[in-house]
Amino acid sequence: MTDLIVCGASGRMGQRLIALATEADDLRLVGATERPGHSDLGRDAGVIAGAGELGVELVDDLSKVDGGDVAIAFTMPAATLQDAATCAAAGRAMVVGTTGFTDTELTTFKTSVAPIPCVFAPNFSTAMNVLFRLVEQAAAILGDDYDVEVVEAHHRLKVDAPSGSALRLAERAAAGLDRNLPDVVVHGREGVTGERTRKEIGMHALRLGDLAGDHSVFYGAPGEYLELRHHATSRDAFASGALRAARYAAAAQPGLYDMGDVLGL
Repeated sequence: MTDLIVCGASGRMGQRLIALATEADDLRLVGATERPGHSDLGRDAGVIAGAGELGVELVDDLSKVDGGDVAIAFTMPAATLQDAATCAAAGRAMVVGTTGFTDTELTTFKTSVAPIPCVFAPNFSTAMNVLFRLVEQAAAILGDDYDVEVVEAHHRLKVDAPSGSALRLAERAAAGLDRNLPDVVVHGREGVTGERTRKEIGMHALRLGDLAGDHSVFYGAPGEYLELRHHATSRDAFASGALRAARYAAAAQPGLYDMGDVLGL
């Protein structure tokens, strides 16, 4: 049995993590957190997630939760940094899907989780992680004759752009083309931009309604284009992958892992 703590338990992902965990025979929710001042503090986390009473009260600080084999965090960078430090001190494994870290925050995060097993990924969908591999392979095969553009769409409440998954897709395409993404990426276009350069990789972000996530990578040359696309129909794709990662982290040695490790890719 793997004992879980869900950080950001009242959020959209947090609720799905709790609901799906209660359906698994080998997972048990032992803690749940939310930001200080949240209106759900003190309530039962299972009730919030629509999974019935679980006897797990929502608290405002991970340090108030005893035990737990793995903490799962899909929150904001500042909150995740605090939770990472708490988990490291407690020797507790982590699964982290938080995006939007600055370079400095990312360095701090990786330093904090170094003593513990931590699965850190921009996307926990199994199919998306297969797409990461395919995007690099396609780029390497098609080569410099094909232009590369990445387009992503998410719900209107997402606070960072482009998404972490879109950045990873662009990184994999760049790797397949032997390019350094920061040197060639172009975020959107406006005005008289001139002809597209042969080396650039375009990035475009859409924010629409309640979209769970849609990512496409286009490879185009005169006369044809190829589109590799992942479309998420619900957050369960990500939540199920995160729970799979939690099982992996609970049995892993200290170190930083991604979903490629979890899936054996």
